[in-house]
Amino acid sequence: MAAVRHDLGQRHARRKFFELAHVEGAARKKSRGERTGPIYPIALEAVQKLDALFDVERGINGKTPAERLAARQELSAPLMAELHDWLNAQLAKLSRNHDLAKAINYMLRRWDAFTRFLIDGRVCPTNNAAERALRCVPLGRKAWLFCGSDRSGQRAAIMFSFIQSCRLNDVDPQAWLADVLARIAGHPANRLGDLLPWNWKPIALKLES
Repeated sequence: MAAVRHDLGQRHARRKFFELAHVEGAARKKSRGERTGPIYPIALEAVQKLDALFDVERGINGKTPAERLAARQELSAPLMAELHDWLNAQLAKLSRNHDLAKAINYMLRRWDAFTRFLIDGRVCPTNNAAERALRCVPLGRKAWLFCGSDRSGQRAAIMFSFIQSCRLNDVDPQAWLADVLARIAGHPANRLGDLLPWNWKPIALKLES
């Protein structure tokens, strides 16, 4: 199986700039008599540049990974290259401890992870879907409270990831788990990827095909 790669969603970078450019939020705080921080035009421009990437994604949503990759290389790659140059230019004007400098450095220091979607059409430039899928975990903690141990917590996290991956791929988690547990001991180690929810087919369907 391929090595695990670290990808980052653009919205994590966008959020840092958005908080510094949140004009409406500052106005609400001011109306309540609360202290407001400065609003930075550079932060607002950064948000607009990142939003241009999401415009591209909306246009290719639902297409195949190959089609998404082709569109990203044509449309998104130039936007990211321009953003990289622009961020470096703005950083040169700021002191090291400036809030904007921290937001810019957060993105520049993780640039490879933020641009992974440009070389792999399967990767989404946001992690919103995964975060929504795992929202049941913090909600569930209010009921079950504890996992028992650190190792149990790690195992629970793995199972949550598998179960939610099944649901995202329209696979019945119970049927998948029962089938995989029955087959995995005799399954070739170099083909374990076949058992992942997005590749999995029950034995009956495989025999028919």
